[in-house]
Amino acid sequence: MRILHTSDWHLGRTLHEADLHDHQADFHDWLVDLVTEREVDVVVIPGDVYDRAVPPVRSVELLGRTLRRLADVATVILTPGNHDSAKRLGFGSALMRDGVHILADARTALEHPVVVPDAHGEVLFFALPYLEPDIARFALAADETQPLGRSHEAVTRAAMERIATRIAQHAEAAEPGPRARSVVLAHTFVAGGSGSDSERDLSVGGVDSVPADALRGVDYVALGHLHGCQDLSAQAGTTAWYCGSPLAFSFSEKDHRKSVLLVELDAPGEVSVQRIATPVPRRLSELQGTLEEVLAQAETHGEDWVKAVITDPHRPPHLLERLRGAYPHLRHTEHRPQGREDSDLTPVVRREQDPMEVMGQFLEYVTGTEATDAERDVLEQAYQSVRAQRSEAS
Repeated sequence: MRILHTSDWHLGRTLHEADLHDHQADFHDWLVDLVTEREVDVVVIPGDVYDRAVPPVRSVELLGRTLRRLADVATVILTPGNHDSAKRLGFGSALMRDGVHILADARTALEHPVVVPDAHGEVLFFALPYLEPDIARFALAADETQPLGRSHEAVTRAAMERIATRIAQHAEAAEPGPRARSVVLAHTFVAGGSGSDSERDLSVGGVDSVPADALRGVDYVALGHLHGCQDLSAQAGTTAWYCGSPLAFSFSEKDHRKSVLLVELDAPGEVSVQRIATPVPRRLSELQGTLEEVLAQAETHGEDWVKAVITDPHRPPHLLERLRGAYPHLRHTEHRPQGREDSDLTPVVRREQDPMEVMGQFLEYVTGTEATDAERDVLEQAYQSVRAQRSEAS
């Protein structure tokens, strides 16, 4: 069986206010052509299809067109990530055309796999949509009056135990022959993975990851969430990959080689993975130096998306105007005088930064002292309460 693994499309996202919709549409055209040319059997998309719970209309339309086109040539299986709204993405999933499976409900996705046959037997496709621990610890508990531990590890291990049980049940009911192979789509941060600035924080109680060995017991784990393509098979004890995002969404990803993965699932135990580079709409470059030094690189980087870090002792006059004249696709500018300590500069808060870190910095800025353990506990409780309420509302 030939499986195409892609994730983290983040439809509706911008890059420092640069509209990425047309580039995302170009990627979708390329993807449909690739799936057709390589005669892919199944396309798996483990989460973050959209960038936010309520995406722009044109992003919804783009997804609809792409799923329809893919379903004409392959089976499509997708599950929500932490950016998607599981309820909104899963709405009407029972009415979807044949060949499109949106596995948005965790309990259903774990107990009712999509079964796709091939020359070697059957392949069971399970999904772990993003599991918010404060919700999943009740939903996945054997007894909801005795919830699981409040951690990503606890809910992930419970989910994988359900998958193992379902695989065993399928084997008992199957006719004699090769065992069914299994694939899990999982949207999570696996320990050992390398993140970037553009992934939203998943921390609960200060821990944002799950141990890789929690994912053992299946033939292939199609991971979503981290934006860099990476192989975690050695840590997981089974074939497990992040395919990464198809486009860069922050300058921390400027050195990524963006990819999709072509997975060959043959007889039980035989799995191979091939990286296929995705189209690069425009190169990302971070240029650092004095204003004159940065301007001197315009011939090489004039068409790039540029982050300029200017190190002149004093802010040069007409800084932005001069940079924009040389770099029409300038996306971000910082004045960072050489030799000045970071503590002397105004803190820069990124959207993707850990909210607990931001709140701690703000409290320290206001009070002049670091937050105490008691204050951190109050901030953590308030943050997790709001986060759980938002997840339930979406």
